[in-house]
Amino acid sequence: MEHHFAQRIGRVRPSAIRQLLQLGDDPSITSFGGGYPDPTLFPLDQLRSVYDHVLREQGRTALQYTATAGIPELRERIADRMGRDGVDCSAEDVLVLQGAQQGLDLVAKLLINSGDVIITENPTFLGALVAFAPYEPDYAPVTMDKDGMDTDSLEWVLANTPGAKFIYVIPDFQNPTGVTLSLERRHRLLELADQHDIIVLEDTPYRELRFEGEQLPTLKSLDTEGRVIHLGSFSKTLAPGVRMGYAVASPTILTKLELLKLAADTQSSTLNMTATARFLTEFDLDAHLEAVRPVYRAKRDAMLSTMAETFPADVKYTRPQGGLFTWVTFPEDFDSARFMAEYSLPQARVAYVPGGTFFPMTQAAHYARFSYASVQQEEMVAGVRRLGHLLTGSGDARRSSLSSTLP
Repeated sequence: MEHHFAQRIGRVRPSAIRQLLQLGDDPSITSFGGGYPDPTLFPLDQLRSVYDHVLREQGRTALQYTATAGIPELRERIADRMGRDGVDCSAEDVLVLQGAQQGLDLVAKLLINSGDVIITENPTFLGALVAFAPYEPDYAPVTMDKDGMDTDSLEWVLANTPGAKFIYVIPDFQNPTGVTLSLERRHRLLELADQHDIIVLEDTPYRELRFEGEQLPTLKSLDTEGRVIHLGSFSKTLAPGVRMGYAVASPTILTKLELLKLAADTQSSTLNMTATARFLTEFDLDAHLEAVRPVYRAKRDAMLSTMAETFPADVKYTRPQGGLFTWVTFPEDFDSARFMAEYSLPQARVAYVPGGTFFPMTQAAHYARFSYASVQQEEMVAGVRRLGHLLTGSGDARRSSLSSTLP
């Protein structure tokens, strides 16, 4: 059957994260792989009340087709939240999506021809690479440090990549590294985008999960030329199963994204849109987030303190001010994928995401992404301890054997 498939399907590979998440079915495995929020934090009672009301009082409309852009009530609530975050927009500037992941697909479909170049952070979100892959792009990765995308490197990349289609960036608690783009670099990135007349795709699924430090403005709020496409999501703040995301963009861009969404799925779920709109009206999402943030902060602190206590001194990790992930850097001769397959899983019963898969061009084997979000704290600490003992004890010999066989 393979000869029947379009050539583009050859660019689509299984997600390493999805494969790892299958380990979640094994209760003996402690998995730091998935970027799932903590399910114990879902506002179940409030959501039950919302869905009961919607089905009882609005069922005939909530179960019917509706406009592709989304129901007006939800678009208004999103525009209101964006306004309180510094973005001057109305409901007409909002497109409701089947999760922000759909936005990545629609933007790539809108902008990318085969061989066009996307500028990304290096490393970047694996889910974005999966979404972009069917449209057969090339990549121009930009180095990162503790302040996010290096805008000096971005300046060089833009000067040497004429015709690049857009810059993809996760400014807040980036996936996978957990770092945040500094205010100075936010301004500089937009200045460079204006100079080179390039679109910026801003992905912000973790923005509202800041648990320390100063909230920085979105790129969209700093955009004076209508070149930023802002993607947001309720997956990490409300519940991922609701599948509610949104795009905020200029009318010219949003109209075309709406047409592509019409072709893809006609609309997002009317029931889920109605329920989300009612939740935002009836309940206080900000109060819910105030309760959620300290839990994630405590989990981050527990993971990092246990790593500091048990990991070798030459293993480094980021200290995110929010979000769900820390990025672990092993010595350069270490292969995190091989170590997990041969030692971490069978001996420590611990899974993580090897870092190589997050690099769009040249993969680097000595990184790994750890999520502290969904595993309960006691199990998380025990899992990190087991892994640390493996790395510092007999793991030293195993690490040497791994490095000696690397090409």
